[in-house]
Amino acid sequence: MAPKKKIVIEEESDKQTQKEASEAPIEENDVDGIGDDVDPVMDLEDKLAAAEEQAKEYHDRMLRMAAELENYKKRTGRELEDMRKYATENLLRQLLTVVDNLERAIASASPDNQSEQGVVGGVALTLAEINKILEKHHVTPVEALGAPFDPAFHQAMSQEERDDKPANTVVQEFQKGYLMHDRLLRPAMVVVSKNTQNGQPNEKLVDTNA
Repeated sequence: MAPKKKIVIEEESDKQTQKEASEAPIEENDVDGIGDDVDPVMDLEDKLAAAEEQAKEYHDRMLRMAAELENYKKRTGRELEDMRKYATENLLRQLLTVVDNLERAIASASPDNQSEQGVVGGVALTLAEINKILEKHHVTPVEALGAPFDPAFHQAMSQEERDDKPANTVVQEFQKGYLMHDRLLRPAMVVVSKNTQNGQPNEKLVDTNA
């Protein structure tokens, strides 16, 4: 028995549509686009330039981050060093009050009173031990008496007319000042000299409210 043949009947309308499509004019844009291929070399060069620009941006960003990290490490190191150096600052500042009282006690004792000498000797020994502790923690007195007035280290309590001293010279010390390393722990409270000019005191030498 012979195989059956598949008969395909195309509709008349389909034939007409195909005929119209084949006869349709080719648009001008389609003609222009034919053969207009992208140059692969120029495309690679553009991509390479973009990649290099991006790599340069990442490199600059990395350098900035590295510099910021280095600055952060240095700043943190300085802060830690300051914390280590000045950790006992408040305690030592309070200890200075004890030193003041011991020094006043020794200064007020009468050298002629033999009964006080034993007590004064004990106070002097205590003061010496405390001074050793202060020295161990790098606490040193501020130079004041006879030195030029320096508002960074001295606090002027008053002025005194003196013709035997240059103007702005510390002529009296009410309370010692102290440094801890290179930081001022307490300013020295002082009296500052002022000279007279033509019998009239010079009033504009030192601001005692500083």
